[in-house]
Amino acid sequence: MMIRKANIPLKKFLRRIHRRMLSLTSKPCNKTEISEDIAKIRNIGILAHIDAGKTTTTERMLFYSGRIKMMGEVHQGTTVTDYMEQERNRGITITSAAVTFYWLKHRLNLIDTPGHIDFTMEVEQALHVIDGAVVILDSSAGVEAQTLTVWRQADCYGIPRIVYANKMDRNDGDIKLCESTLISKLGACPLQLQVPLRDDKNKLVGIVDLVQKEKCVWKGNRGEVCERIKLTKSDGVLYDKTMTARAELVDRLTDLDDILADTVINLDSIDNIESKDLNNAIRRVTLMQKAVPLICGSSYKNIGVQPLMDAIVNFLPSPLECSNQRLLSSCFKDNLSSKVFKIIHDKQRGPVTFLRIYSGSLIKGQKIYSMNQKKSEQINRLMVALADDYEEVKEIHAGNVVAVSGLKNVMTGDLITNSNSSMNSAKNYLVTEKKLTDEEANNLLGVGVTVPDPVFFCAIEPSSLKFQAPLEAALNELQREDPSLKVIFDTDTGQTILGGMGELHLEIIKQRIESEYKVEVDLGPLQIAYKEQLDNSPTKYTHELKHVVGNSHHFVKITLSATTRVEKENEKRELLTLDRSPENVANVTAVSPRRLLLIKQGITSGISHGPVLSSPVIDITFKLHWLEVGKGTSEPMLIAAVSQCVQKIFEIGGTVLLEPIMSLEIVCNEESLSAIMSDLSSRRAAVENIGMRGNSKVVSALVPLSELLGYSKDLRIITSGTGSFTMEFCKYQQVSQYQLDKIVQQLGGI
Repeated sequence: MMIRKANIPLKKFLRRIHRRMLSLTSKPCNKTEISEDIAKIRNIGILAHIDAGKTTTTERMLFYSGRIKMMGEVHQGTTVTDYMEQERNRGITITSAAVTFYWLKHRLNLIDTPGHIDFTMEVEQALHVIDGAVVILDSSAGVEAQTLTVWRQADCYGIPRIVYANKMDRNDGDIKLCESTLISKLGACPLQLQVPLRDDKNKLVGIVDLVQKEKCVWKGNRGEVCERIKLTKSDGVLYDKTMTARAELVDRLTDLDDILADTVINLDSIDNIESKDLNNAIRRVTLMQKAVPLICGSSYKNIGVQPLMDAIVNFLPSPLECSNQRLLSSCFKDNLSSKVFKIIHDKQRGPVTFLRIYSGSLIKGQKIYSMNQKKSEQINRLMVALADDYEEVKEIHAGNVVAVSGLKNVMTGDLITNSNSSMNSAKNYLVTEKKLTDEEANNLLGVGVTVPDPVFFCAIEPSSLKFQAPLEAALNELQREDPSLKVIFDTDTGQTILGGMGELHLEIIKQRIESEYKVEVDLGPLQIAYKEQLDNSPTKYTHELKHVVGNSHHFVKITLSATTRVEKENEKRELLTLDRSPENVANVTAVSPRRLLLIKQGITSGISHGPVLSSPVIDITFKLHWLEVGKGTSEPMLIAAVSQCVQKIFEIGGTVLLEPIMSLEIVCNEESLSAIMSDLSSRRAAVENIGMRGNSKVVSALVPLSELLGYSKDLRIITSGTGSFTMEFCKYQQVSQYQLDKIVQQLGGI
């Protein structure tokens, strides 16, 4: 029996009781389930705009599968996957959570991801390892801003998807709106497999399954029983509407699937098409990403979740149908290959690392090798995850998601294998069999992870010196958990600088440091991540460095030119090229690879601080025309000479300041629109579109990030708390001279 201590708030105490009950009533994983057929595994992610119902839907899945015996609610802070204190207090998902459960004799490894743009890196990490995805829409809003972002991310990884139109219990819930916005905004081809079933008062009472020609009605206090009733002609109008909608579905499918088209030709009527043939056709076009199944329901009202799990099993791919699985299996054969997609720090277990296994198997206590860190480590515990709760297992096989403890050096994005020899064998396979270079082999294996640049910066300081060491330890752990968090030590000011994806991101980091690590900290004012760009392009300069240290004479003469070059999509921009003109080719081709590497280091150092605001210089490429290095000149002197040459180029050519521009979407009522438009005009906004979403107005605009500091508070005041907004980074844009003077003045005349 748990006894509440006097200093523990009642709400927190009740949460602890709920978590304890979940751990006591959750379904155990046994060895036979762990070692099941890989074809019966589904690794899926839940993707959506903020507040579309991802966590609520996940909670229902766990309940109906028997994984938990009590359903939690987001607004009560009792859900399984939102286990962090900040998530429960705010009612949003901040970090992705992995859960494992069983449905229709299939093992589902599910990752619930955040919907807020500040935590988009969590989504990116999950997309590295999932095979299929469920995209959840708010049926009253259709495709929203963050839906576009996660859809584009899933497109990059070629992930098959199904779409679940949630919140159909609302009066303005409209599956046709979802279908039209999927077509108009995403260019998708939706296949509507269900229609909502409403009573005379427009209340949602169930759904109609077009494939099975069945009416589905939920019974029980928590929707445990899904009663399926076959539709017949005696159902009158409902039957006629169902057959009409089914005929439209078959017609659209025959345009996409030749096998089904041949079946239809051989039949007298499309009404005679078997449900099995339809399901097989839907699966084929989904896996080929020709179309996306569209189903509906209301997770909060316990309607439609079981058919959603059926659709996951029936239409989304197994690991055997995943391109990454096939690639890594062919490279590593029976050796272990797995990808790190998440790291958290547990107070009892230490760092817990989440892996997706592509080939081979993992055994408790096994030794592993990180291809990125080039280090070997030993696993302590092997666990199946239920958010922040774990169940130990002795062995787990390819195709699964697993959590391990004991790894202290691996980072998010690392590729893990048995040993260095396993890594070399895989690379040799790609180089010899596929005729790839070492760099191409690394890219194909997905070694490392691309992290977006931060858009906000602020200084962080402990409240007293006694917290300095604990703060550094906390930041190291948080950086390992969240690659999008940048921690920089400024040697000029002696400050520690945090870089993040948004105001909320940095605010959550501060709260976590204070609540989880018990370190009192202060954050400085938010600063914008400005960039600089070369103004006069190209600019050329010859720099000489002569320096005497003791008896050593150091001499470097280098000629570089810099050119502004905007990197195009899918194009790799070289930082340094060589001048192959007749008068210079002999000199530059004699430069050793080691010295070229040192020159690149000098250039990287030089472009990290521009002359205007000491911001990084971007969209630039350099050409080496001439290099002379005196005998006995040290490597640091060569790097310093190159960096000085780069700075001289910036002085001569000049740089312009670039500011981040955000894509802003505001949802408001008609009464607030004029006030919002007036406010946007004062923020240098370029309004792109004003449209309707249900009964609400939607304003899309491009706005400088510097004008959006504290915008959530301002919008609440303007709309009396009824408006909401989302934003994401769009591009960098040059600031005017007036704005430049204003920025310099604000930053203290830097």
